[in-house]
Amino acid sequence: MPSDPIVTTSKLLSFVLRHRPDSIGLQLDPQGWADVDELLARLRADGKAIERTLLERVVRENDKQRFAFDADGTKIRASQGHSVEVDLALQPQTPPPVLYHGTASRFLKSILAEGLRAGARHQVHLSSEVQTAMNVGMRYGFPVVLRVDAARMQLAGAVFYQSDNGVWLTDAVAPRYLSVMERGAIAV
Repeated sequence: MPSDPIVTTSKLLSFVLRHRPDSIGLQLDPQGWADVDELLARLRADGKAIERTLLERVVRENDKQRFAFDADGTKIRASQGHSVEVDLALQPQTPPPVLYHGTASRFLKSILAEGLRAGARHQVHLSSEVQTAMNVGMRYGFPVVLRVDAARMQLAGAVFYQSDNGVWLTDAVAPRYLSVMERGAIAV
């Protein structure tokens, strides 16, 4: 079965724009932007040629809207999820009272003991939708959805941001703000 060029290109761009721009000799600016022409040229030189039209399709059609062009279309960046140092210049936002986090059941004991931590990323990723969290959890094994009491967290001083593609971000979630959603409450 041939691979889907949108998915393949999205994975490549995630790797380069979120984690390893140096793998193709690319340097992101402080806000995570890369010059589109330079990105395409460096990918081509690395044997991973992508046409501009495919790049535009990936940005436009990616189901999670992982990437964005700047206003004039000359720069591109990942919307969130970086492990390299960037400042997306996001402003603090008031989150919905409840947010959700999808994970695999094998991580549940550790998360309930230690909370959610960013790990290799800069911040914890949360969703305003149960189904989105469920989909994320399914990527890692048998899914579990955690309910995050964002209202209580914010009252206690936690700061939340929302990325360009709607993902909610915060530095960490302590165990006291987490609860496991009942299986019957999750539409699968």
